[in-house]
Amino acid sequence: MSETEGPYFKPSSPERRSLLEPGLKGPQVFLTGSVISIACRPVARALLDFWQADARGEYDNSGFRLRGHQYTDMMGRYQLETVLPGRYGGRTRHIHVKVQAPGTSVLTTQLYFPGERANLEDWLFRRELLMATREGADRIEAQFGFVIHA
Repeated sequence: MSETEGPYFKPSSPERRSLLEPGLKGPQVFLTGSVISIACRPVARALLDFWQADARGEYDNSGFRLRGHQYTDMMGRYQLETVLPGRYGGRTRHIHVKVQAPGTSVLTTQLYFPGERANLEDWLFRRELLMATREGADRIEAQFGFVIHA
C-alpha cells in the first residue's frame, strides 16, 4: 500500500543494515521481512531505502542519521537494526521505506507499530501497514512482508 513520502526523504543514503550509531537513545528495533512478487515469488536484489525520526521525533536533514538502504538476498529477505522512532506533530511512530524490484517502479510507504494510541489520531495511519511485533528482553522484534509488482 502506497503512502506519502513526506518532507524528510533524502536520496543517496548509505548502504547498511544497521542504523544504530553511538549516542542514539531509545529501545532498539530489529525489523525483518521479505519482498515477494504478486505471484508469490521472492524478489532478489530489491532495494529498500529506510528513513525515520529519532526517539525525540526529529529527523536528521543535514546528514544520514537513521537513514540507509539495502538490498534483499536471493530469497527476498531483509533485516534492519534501528531504534524506536518518536512521535511528532500529530504523527504516530512510523518508519518510512521505499521498495523497488530491479527495473520496476518504486513503492513508497510507511510501517507502523501496533498498540500505539496515536495510531487512531494519525490521518495517514493504515492498519494494513502494521508490523507484527514482539518485545524481547533488550529489543523490539518486528516483521513486515512487502508484496510488489515485479
